[in-house]
Amino acid sequence: MIHFTSTQVEAIKSRDATGLNTGSWSSGTGKTDVAVQIISNLYHNFPNQRTLVSNSLSNQALNQLFDKIVALDIDERHLLRLGHGEEALETEKDFSRYGRVNYVLAKRLDLLMQVEKLQRSIKVEGDMAYTCETAGHFYLYQILSRWEHFLSIVKPKSGEKVPVGKVSEEFPFHEFFNDAPKPLFKGESYADDLEVAESCFRYIDHIFKELEEFRAFELLRSGLDRSKYLLVKEAKIIAMTCTHAALKEEELVEIDIIKKVTQKPTPGIDDIDGRVLKAVADIVSAPLAHIINISYSTGKYPDLLKVSRAIPIFKNKGSKQEVANYRNGDHHQLPPVIKNMAFQKYSNMEQSLFTRLVRLGIPTIDLDGQGRARPSICDLYKWRYKNLGNLSHVENWSEYQLANPGFVYDFQLVDVQDFNGVGESEPSPYFYQNLAEAEYCVAVFMFMCLLGYPASKITILTTYNGQKHLIRDVINTRCANNPLIGRPHKVTTVDKYQGQQNDYILLSLVRTKAVGHLRDVRRLVVAMSRARLGLYIFARVSLFKNCFELTPAFEQLTSRPTKLHLVLNEFYPTRRYNNQRPSVKPMVVQDMTHLANYVYTFYIERVKQLKQYYKQTEKKWHQPGDVEVHSHKGFVSSHPGEDRDTDSEDENEGKPMPVPIQDEPVEDDPMESQPASSQIVEEAQSETVQAMDTTETEAQDEEMEDGMEENVTDTGEAENDE
Repeated sequence: MIHFTSTQVEAIKSRDATGLNTGSWSSGTGKTDVAVQIISNLYHNFPNQRTLVSNSLSNQALNQLFDKIVALDIDERHLLRLGHGEEALETEKDFSRYGRVNYVLAKRLDLLMQVEKLQRSIKVEGDMAYTCETAGHFYLYQILSRWEHFLSIVKPKSGEKVPVGKVSEEFPFHEFFNDAPKPLFKGESYADDLEVAESCFRYIDHIFKELEEFRAFELLRSGLDRSKYLLVKEAKIIAMTCTHAALKEEELVEIDIIKKVTQKPTPGIDDIDGRVLKAVADIVSAPLAHIINISYSTGKYPDLLKVSRAIPIFKNKGSKQEVANYRNGDHHQLPPVIKNMAFQKYSNMEQSLFTRLVRLGIPTIDLDGQGRARPSICDLYKWRYKNLGNLSHVENWSEYQLANPGFVYDFQLVDVQDFNGVGESEPSPYFYQNLAEAEYCVAVFMFMCLLGYPASKITILTTYNGQKHLIRDVINTRCANNPLIGRPHKVTTVDKYQGQQNDYILLSLVRTKAVGHLRDVRRLVVAMSRARLGLYIFARVSLFKNCFELTPAFEQLTSRPTKLHLVLNEFYPTRRYNNQRPSVKPMVVQDMTHLANYVYTFYIERVKQLKQYYKQTEKKWHQPGDVEVHSHKGFVSSHPGEDRDTDSEDENEGKPMPVPIQDEPVEDDPMESQPASSQIVEEAQSETVQAMDTTETEAQDEEMEDGMEENVTDTGEAENDE
């Protein structure tokens, strides 16, 4: 378990106060977890208020936040995800409007079945579980009356002492809780038994409270009306992007979501009654927006308005405190995408609201400890932040201390030269591709999979859509359908992968003639901060090392050799520590073709090893009943739970007693602990090969060989998705 740092706790506490709160948080410092904790605190501390979760960057970042909210102890009927990114949530549940409506209707039926069970348990006639309305009457006239009678006996007003067994004797809902763990009342303490009875009634009371909330769904007949009611009344935590909020502004206003503010005569700092502002909202909104825009562009504000208060969009009656919209972010990462160049360059719309607030001097809480990457990888981008340090677990946990199997370094910049005289290519405008880097990335990916790396822990990133499609084409040709390799977790662009992470990142920078948009340091920070354990960058070193903006990162990258250094005969996982030099001389990869040829040879060798292992472990099929029965010569216990017996299926003859379990000794040389070539194959891989017959395997070998020989002509051109 990783505990919150003192800075994170300070950030969480600051959100409990009213007003505008901002936080400047770097990559890997836990901004998502802190934001989720803040939302959880607001949900539990202000149960009658509602929270809008808005993200201005992407659906992916919002979904990552929403997935963690779903995992908390928040009733899912209070969660709603608006926008087209809902289908990308990593959950089988549907959190869209209509998905939540269907959930409410199904939940309503389940609760009514509970009411019917309760009705039978207290032997009341009639159809009390027909609708939410009839269930409400049943609760009012049958349940509450019995509970009040019970309390009058176990909590007499006279204050006289009640026997311990009286609570169990008078409890009216024994039959309803028949499926609860027995005994329901232990009879050891009056206070304990009374607490059990009260908790049982809280469970019953919660059933009828939920049914009362669902009653409107019986009266509203159309799905549209039900979804609007869900948005306005039922959902407590609503997530959407700022883009979706802007596109659906008229619809949100039409269903009165923006104007759902309690009318109070108490004025704000402008001494204007809130009811007056609400009455003239349609008239004053445009002038106020113009004034605010001028204030942002000039940086000038009235002194009175420098004391700011953010009023939440969603607000119900009952609470005297206000819950602010919370904006968390990192202005050192990528800004919103503005496709109109005039707006981007001359209107400064590429600058996010969060960046504007930071530039205007709004106080921020800066998280200063990252818990994602190795300290060495963090050094590649920590220079961009003030006082960014490392949490203790990235220095102490074994996964961070051990080396990356098969690699000398945990991060490395690999120089990729032209292939057949061609570096970057541009099949269509701004659709940049680099075949040499694409083949290099895929070859390294295949090499890692052959060593035993899980493909789900490897992500291939690039800075251009054209290269993304080319890498996908190469993967489809080389290894996508190969059961020993498969596909990586994702192949996507740096911009799309913002807010996500993986253990190992292979990064292709594509360009060989000009630096391109990686000159934006914010994109470099995102690219360098996605990896946890290993980062391998493929680029034209002579081009990028001379870029002034990228100097702090590339000085560290070029301090190591720019040719890929591999450790042969080392498999995943390894026992070699990250600061420990390999016991064998590393293989220095000269270029892409060198690695591609080695991977092909290595692949053929691995397949042969699998075949050999399969033949050695193949057993003759015995017909049922033909197995010879042997008498047991060892120790036989008279009791099936005897400690001196063993559960091992590998019982050795001649040993009357099982051998005690001992720790395996750790050898000094990690390379000597590797199994022989005929024994290095894992059981999972042998099962895969068992499903392949010899003819199919040979055909795959020929296809692999043909693919390696034809890598010169594999342009991998794909349709531009821009």
